[in-house]
Amino acid sequence: MIYIRWMLLVSLPFLILCCGKGKAETTETAETVKTARGIPLERKQRFSGNYNKEFNDLQDAHLSAATALGISPMALRNDTLKLKDELVRLPDELELYKMYDLTHSIPFLVPSAAQLFVDITRNFRDSLYSKDLPLYRLYLTSILRTDEDLSILTKRNINASENSTHRYGTTFDISWKRFDPVMPDSIRQVPPERLKLVLAQVLFDLKNQQRCYVKHERKQACFHITARGK
Repeated sequence: MIYIRWMLLVSLPFLILCCGKGKAETTETAETVKTARGIPLERKQRFSGNYNKEFNDLQDAHLSAATALGISPMALRNDTLKLKDELVRLPDELELYKMYDLTHSIPFLVPSAAQLFVDITRNFRDSLYSKDLPLYRLYLTSILRTDEDLSILTKRNINASENSTHRYGTTFDISWKRFDPVMPDSIRQVPPERLKLVLAQVLFDLKNQQRCYVKHERKQACFHITARGK
């Protein structure tokens, strides 16, 4: 039932977005942006371009939100069966994103984090439309981790935290280095640095709305995101 609700949740924006691209705005103001769905997107502030300064929410903030909104950490992956009413399983790949081959996490989030992820992917697509840029999919690189996953990961990565917020189903990582082109044969290629800036503005807006905490991870080349809304 939860999977069905998830598919209904994400299918509507996909259908709307796939109906065709209208005339996109080529200029953008600080006040409003016309999205692919024709809905003005209000932006009160602009991202400064300083990733480390703007996206530097401390681990304590991430952990506080994760423990408040998330599940009790699971020992094993099979424990997801016990929490089937509290978690949403993300499909491996949909129109707005792709998923890395997950070796140390599994594709589950609590509903509020799943909704946040959908909003990020949808707003990123809208931003590309508004700027008349070719469409790209985001890469989801890490999601929910069990204690067993963390035990294996910490042996390979000394930077991995044993009390990671990924244990609570509220946190996910999105790559800022790799993006998947919707039309790979297009002659209009957008450099990753430009796409990272578009994604950063999306995250900046949602962060200012107090929807999430965000950490710019340089070594892992990802944005580490924890939901904080209901």
